[in-house]
Amino acid sequence: MSIDLLNEGLQALQQQQYSQAVSLLGNFCQHYPDRNSDFYVQGLIALARAYRGNGQQDKAITLAQTLQKHSNREIQEWAKSFLSIVNQDDIKKNEHNNEPEFTKIAGRASQTGVRLMMPKIADSLNFASSFTIILLLGMVLSLSLGVFLIFDSQHPLLGLMISLVVTLVFNGVTFFLSPVIMDFTQEWLYKTRWVNLAEIKRHSPEAAEMILRVCREKQLPHPRLGIIDDQNPTAFTYGSLPGNARLVVSQGLFTYLDDDEIATVYAHELGHIVHWDFAIMTLASTLVQITYLIYLFARRWSHKGNSDNKLKDGLKIASIAAYIFYIIGTYLMLYLSRTREYYADHFAAEVTGNPNGLSRALIKIAYGITEGFQNNSEPSRLLEGTRALGICDGKTAAAAGTIYRSSSDVQRLEKVFVWDLFNPWAKLTEFNSTHPLTGKRIQALYTYAEQMDIGSQFNMASVIKEGNKLDKQKLMTTFCIELIVSNSHIIGGIVGLILTICLNNYQLLISLIALGFGSGFIIKTILLYPNFKKAQDSDIFTLMCDPYGSPVRGQPVRLKGQIIGRGEAGYTFGSDLKLQDKTGIIFTRYVSRFGAIGNFFFGATQVEKLIGTPVGTLGWFRRGVAPWFDFIELSNKEKIVHSYPRFGKLFLGVIFIILGIVLTHL
Repeated sequence: MSIDLLNEGLQALQQQQYSQAVSLLGNFCQHYPDRNSDFYVQGLIALARAYRGNGQQDKAITLAQTLQKHSNREIQEWAKSFLSIVNQDDIKKNEHNNEPEFTKIAGRASQTGVRLMMPKIADSLNFASSFTIILLLGMVLSLSLGVFLIFDSQHPLLGLMISLVVTLVFNGVTFFLSPVIMDFTQEWLYKTRWVNLAEIKRHSPEAAEMILRVCREKQLPHPRLGIIDDQNPTAFTYGSLPGNARLVVSQGLFTYLDDDEIATVYAHELGHIVHWDFAIMTLASTLVQITYLIYLFARRWSHKGNSDNKLKDGLKIASIAAYIFYIIGTYLMLYLSRTREYYADHFAAEVTGNPNGLSRALIKIAYGITEGFQNNSEPSRLLEGTRALGICDGKTAAAAGTIYRSSSDVQRLEKVFVWDLFNPWAKLTEFNSTHPLTGKRIQALYTYAEQMDIGSQFNMASVIKEGNKLDKQKLMTTFCIELIVSNSHIIGGIVGLILTICLNNYQLLISLIALGFGSGFIIKTILLYPNFKKAQDSDIFTLMCDPYGSPVRGQPVRLKGQIIGRGEAGYTFGSDLKLQDKTGIIFTRYVSRFGAIGNFFFGATQVEKLIGTPVGTLGWFRRGVAPWFDFIELSNKEKIVHSYPRFGKLFLGVIFIILGIVLTHL
């Protein structure tokens, strides 16, 4: 009967019925006879978590302090981590900054393993993998064949062959040794501690059960499990084959997420293992490296002193083609990476029956990262170092995290997704990301909830409806104009070249290109930085929710807040700042008139004095994958700091114009 009480209590805790969980688990712990049993310890841990969820912080602390004296070291470590979490709850409460909770908690499917259709937002995983690998192989083979046909001599080709073999052998050895290498770097950089499934069960019983079930069903060896004592929430997987996979999470995952949400994150990472993601990505990376190797080889030999001009011309063409293929290959890898994230989400939804839990997890992880920005003077090295591996890109999650921080109202949270789904800049900027935008991932998870016939955490239908109300012509026209403006210096140079051809005076070639280049820089600067004297007072939340926001056209605004730290991870002399107001946090960029040297001296001598002080700022807000603020003036009670984001571009434009005029008269 006692074990039944434990199971009922754990189920109540999983369903967030904290009052009932306290009653059931308290009754179990009081009457269970064997105080040395693992069941009894599991009951005490669950009871401490139930006390915390029920708002009985004093009882949670007392129980955790008792467990901290347990003879088992793992239980001691858990109690230490739990006390840290509870103490953070108290700090937030005292500061009137309690962690928000969703105003609506959506349900989950009654059974797991339901087959789900992938939405149109993601391509077929087999297609994406095959397309990327075949295209990369084709590029490598065509480049190699081209170089072979160009060369008469066997000696350079022998060098190329040796280089290719060395690259393949090196990547092959690295592939199989990568788990050991990564283990070393993880333990050295992040102090990763390896744990058994029992410790995961103390943090999240559902996650532990799900890991056992999935490994059994998929005939998968249990991955090696790790925990990093860092409050920034993240999770990632690495290895070479499913048999030696490592699945690592940070302590922050247990701080910010509930039991069912933690399970969906573990399921997402298991999806990467089941789909052999690291093996496919390693192969793609190797092929991209080879294209770059051929580019270096062809470029080097095209500059050798050789009388055969045809040979030189052929190698120059080959080097250009190789570099173009290298760029294409890099973007193919990013495309493949984003597709695999969609399929890991799909896998998690299927095996847990809880797409809503993963939706909440993505937002809470973003919130936890935003909290990390506030609580640390420098960004987490863990997040920076594992950005491509993590379950989400901290930079792309900044907008959603900021909004959740200011309000957990679902309808307000949905506003940020309109930009992700409808703004043309979102589609373009996502090309440079290893992860899909948060709004797109939640849109896919929403379709899974619909297929399961359960309520969705986010009403993405209303987001689509809101997006359809936008002025599409305005969005597209503005995007095209901004795209042209952002490249106006290049366009100016091309115009100079065309004028030279039209005038048939090639003596003016350099001068006209310089004039066009310089004029383009000045036009670009004027349009990128509108008149700041018309700036209006605003806040970070309001700016984040603007679906027409742009990474190019700055929006002149005034912000009031507090400088809470530097912007660059681990850079002691960083000049960029983190500005926090009552609604969120944003990166704020300082630019000196003296370039990098001026930025360094500002970071070394001034930033530390600004941290912790309330300030008023004037500048331009920009909305990209990660929003930022270019300030022109920042002031507190003691001083005014001037920044010059326009100066460098204007100076460069003037220099090119002067150069063009001087060359015209020579």
